[in-house]
Amino acid sequence: MTDSIQQQGLKLRTGQCSRAGHKAENEDSLGLRVPAGELLLTKGVAAVVCDGMSACEAGKDASALSVQTFLDDYFTTPDSWTVKTSATKVMSALNSWLYSQGQKKLESAKGMVTTFSAVVIKSNTAHLLHIGDSRIYLWRQGKLEQLTHDHRIWLNNERDYLSRALGIDAHAEIDYKTVLLEPGDRLMLTTDGVHDALDEAVLEQTLSREEDLDALACGLVDAALAAGSRDNLTALILQVESLPGASEEEFFRRLTQKPFPPPLEPGMVMDGYRILRELHASKRTQVYLAEDTLENQRKVVIKTPSLNFQDDPAYIDRFLHEEWVGRRIQNPNVLRICSRERSRQFLYYVTEYIEGQTLRQWMHDHPQPSLAEVREIARQIAHGLRAFHRLEMIHQDLKPENVMIDREGVVKVIDFGSTKIAGLAEMARPIEEDPLLGTLNYAAPEYHLGEPGSNRSDIFSLAVIVYEMLTGHLPYGEIQSHKDYLKSSYTPAPTWNPNVPAWVDGALKKALNLRPEKRHSLLSAFIHDLEKPNPKLVEQAQKPLLERNPVAFWQSLALLEALALILMLWWFRGR
Repeated sequence: MTDSIQQQGLKLRTGQCSRAGHKAENEDSLGLRVPAGELLLTKGVAAVVCDGMSACEAGKDASALSVQTFLDDYFTTPDSWTVKTSATKVMSALNSWLYSQGQKKLESAKGMVTTFSAVVIKSNTAHLLHIGDSRIYLWRQGKLEQLTHDHRIWLNNERDYLSRALGIDAHAEIDYKTVLLEPGDRLMLTTDGVHDALDEAVLEQTLSREEDLDALACGLVDAALAAGSRDNLTALILQVESLPGASEEEFFRRLTQKPFPPPLEPGMVMDGYRILRELHASKRTQVYLAEDTLENQRKVVIKTPSLNFQDDPAYIDRFLHEEWVGRRIQNPNVLRICSRERSRQFLYYVTEYIEGQTLRQWMHDHPQPSLAEVREIARQIAHGLRAFHRLEMIHQDLKPENVMIDREGVVKVIDFGSTKIAGLAEMARPIEEDPLLGTLNYAAPEYHLGEPGSNRSDIFSLAVIVYEMLTGHLPYGEIQSHKDYLKSSYTPAPTWNPNVPAWVDGALKKALNLRPEKRHSLLSAFIHDLEKPNPKLVEQAQKPLLERNPVAFWQSLALLEALALILMLWWFRGR
């Protein structure tokens, strides 16, 4: 019977059929996985079809293991990762394992080889992953379209071979593409036993029928057998009944399942937390020191949303994301969010209590820090930021106020309200995000243009902080918009602090380049250049202006000549 999937606005119907046909055994495999709860939102629904290479000694094992491994491992990858990152990492590991097993146990590159075609439906998008000659089709409004390309080379009209498949080589090149879905769409995955025997007209006509999807899949298999197919035959069909796309009112209702807490006063108890005092208050949030009366009176911090934003879904969404992000990062240089083990009456979250000061306060107390102190703080911040980047998250609001230093000198990155999460960005949402959520003087120039950020944007912000710690100034002065960057130029750090070595300034200048592609690509590269002289950066800093920037040189020369001419005219007129 056709299966029906309905949850969180996504409703699918599925049908499948797989047979050995005229062969002794079926080396095709197929699978479908529908996770429960939050995973359906963050990971989606996955369907896979594989065709083990019949010339291989273990083609059947390869196809079965590939389906099962992908469906098991894909859903255990971090839910902050994009579908592409999660799926390709799983498939690369799977390919390496198949190839090594074929080499070690079967002493042949043809030992464990299979085609692989998968569809992951997340939100309103189908993500396609493919290698080999199984296929994925889209049927939409009566028209059929093949979405994948066969990795097959024909020697003549009768002989061909697979040029790409899982397990053939140590490295597998996986095709990836996305398709924006519409209600009524049908996606079909087939092995060559079906699509080689039937032309597209038959496939299109069959998929146009309004009947049970299992019956459609089996009808295609039977038709291929009747047409003379001598191979295994598999067809898997997914029909989109409806897609996530809640109205803003529905979205807001889901966000506000918990009410905002009232203003909290010392002595008040909320869900077992006794409020001790207010630590910080702004028009956006309140932060309180509390003790947990249910867990050894330990001190914690409670962050609550401001009542000013009770009717602002974008604000509430960002507040919820702060906890979502924090619960997924376990790093000594990132603020720890306490687990949600008890029920809560209100909307708030709980973090560890850090006894210490913000980096801004530290900078006030240490106006002339040593280079070693600055490097150590930068190293720890970078270590925390790497935890974000490994999960495909970008902090986007790094500044001295969002860095804490405890009494033991441990540095922690805090405040995740502006964090960009690649995996969540793939989901359809009825609200628009503010493209510039960070603080103007520390936000990378690309944010000022409304462009998406990257890990290089966080590197820019970290470099601004390092520059400010060393000099007490900002590298481009006060910034209010992108035009300010265009009107100003980088001021070398030794201008303010002669003790900053030229090679350190070279590292800062590279990280603070206005063009993201010119910056360090990794945090580790930036930190390395801060700690050890990079000859290339030193040479660049020491080159004359004519070699570094010929245009700027000639512009400066022309300006000097113009000024000299004006002075000469003024002098002659004076006589």
